[in-house]
Amino acid sequence: MLLKNLKSSNGFTYLAALMLIMISGIMLGLAGRTWKQVMQREKEEELLFRGKQIYDAIYRWNNPLPNQSPATNLGELSYLLKDPRSAGTRRYLRKLYKDPMTGEDWVLIKDPIRGIIGVASSSKEEPIKQANFPDERPLKDFEGKTKYSDWKFSIQ
Repeated sequence: MLLKNLKSSNGFTYLAALMLIMISGIMLGLAGRTWKQVMQREKEEELLFRGKQIYDAIYRWNNPLPNQSPATNLGELSYLLKDPRSAGTRRYLRKLYKDPMTGEDWVLIKDPIRGIIGVASSSKEEPIKQANFPDERPLKDFEGKTKYSDWKFSIQ
């Protein structure tokens, strides 16, 4: 009777199923971590694009063409959608972008004389990209920054 119980394989299927579930869990955990990193990279690229668009718009606001009215302080980002100084419709941005890292409004960088001079993310996450930025303003200043909130898209 004792030899018959030792040769029985009734528990083998149960152990194999447990092992399969454990291996599946580990694989799903690894896939989830990879997916999170892919999503963060996409948000980071969008942050660079949107921030650069806003930076360029603020730069153009502060450096008008010769036939435009002189620069005044930028009181609100919405002025970049339709310039209140212009009789016609003058746009510096197509739309007001949200901060892609948080989904919220940007943190505004202000100067007492010129008004809004830039934007930054409020995210405290560590960026994936920390080097090899293009050699152009403001992106060249982002090397070695440890938080997205340190990436300041400012005309200073």
